[in-house]
Amino acid sequence: MSADDTFSLSDYRFDLPPELIAQQPLAERSASRLLQLGRGGTITHHRFTDLPALLRPGDHLIFNDTRVIPARLFGRKESGGRIEFMLERIEPDGKVVAQLKASRSPGIGSRILLFGGERTGSGRTGSEPDHTDDDAIEGQSGSTREECPATVVDRDGGMFVLEGDPRNPLAAFIDRHGALPLPPYIERPPDARDAERYQTIYARASGAVAAPTAGLHFDDALLERLGEIGIGHSFVTLHVGAGTFQPVRVANPEEHVMHAERARLPPETVAAIETARARGGRIIAVGTTSVRTLESAAQAAGGTLAPFDAETRLFLRPGSRFHVVDGMITNFHLPESTLLMLVAAFAGFEETLAAYREAVRERYRFFSYGDAMLAWCGSAPHRTMPR
Repeated sequence: MSADDTFSLSDYRFDLPPELIAQQPLAERSASRLLQLGRGGTITHHRFTDLPALLRPGDHLIFNDTRVIPARLFGRKESGGRIEFMLERIEPDGKVVAQLKASRSPGIGSRILLFGGERTGSGRTGSEPDHTDDDAIEGQSGSTREECPATVVDRDGGMFVLEGDPRNPLAAFIDRHGALPLPPYIERPPDARDAERYQTIYARASGAVAAPTAGLHFDDALLERLGEIGIGHSFVTLHVGAGTFQPVRVANPEEHVMHAERARLPPETVAAIETARARGGRIIAVGTTSVRTLESAAQAAGGTLAPFDAETRLFLRPGSRFHVVDGMITNFHLPESTLLMLVAAFAGFEETLAAYREAVRERYRFFSYGDAMLAWCGSAPHRTMPR
């Protein structure tokens, strides 16, 4: 297939044995396996600790420093009906966008009361939250519980926009009392270990409801080794929303509407990229979120690179141009997902699907707590940034 071919959703299917879906993190972050996909489809197999040998001095890594916040809460409507709250994102003005699960959806102007107390509930994320957990609500119903009122002020597609009381900011309440979200394909409740391992070691900007999982493989020792051989790193921020788990529901992916996520490329990262480029270094994005942040900024600036701080709905799929990124570190993604489409756009459709079939044969672990891929861009002619 060529870059001009059109693709249907079914083209992104592959057979994945359920036992390859990682349910737990490995004992050590950097102990995962790493599949390298080179230009032309060359595949080699490594450990993640081999990464310094696969890069070269002067290369520059771009990490997403978003921090996962505990996103699931329970509460009640004014009418007394129970409600489940799953955060989607926090807006710059303090309002929050969330999924609300109730027997009857609240209307604009409705008030709800969210309950604090001991963190409970599965914390699972997804396009359709689990049924309201009555036991979790009752477990938060003691007289000493903290409560937070909120008002539904707007709708955003299937989401609700809520505003809290300035004296009891909604975002801070969620951070104190929410349950850690785990993706829907992790079929267990979160435990104490997830509080550490479902965060990158460099997470600092609170706002995500899902981790930028490619970064979970990095530990302090690996970062130190990379630095010792002249491989630098900088940060972007993209707050991953629950929409990242929403399936593509149309047969023609071109008709899919991407969810909005807030992304930021700071001036110091732009400067670091320009310096690395001037010295002949390659830009390696750690995760699809870093790719989307960099390429969103480049598209907004007409193919060059400039600081960026805005919502993005960028949908990268075969035929898309890549202006900034030379290499990408990413986990293995769901069939028929926009994340798989992004990798196929970056490394080549046939090459990517062949690599996924190879990963299945070689028993790589898939999804958030799984193994990783280092892919190199197969669309160099599309670049417009100076090299």
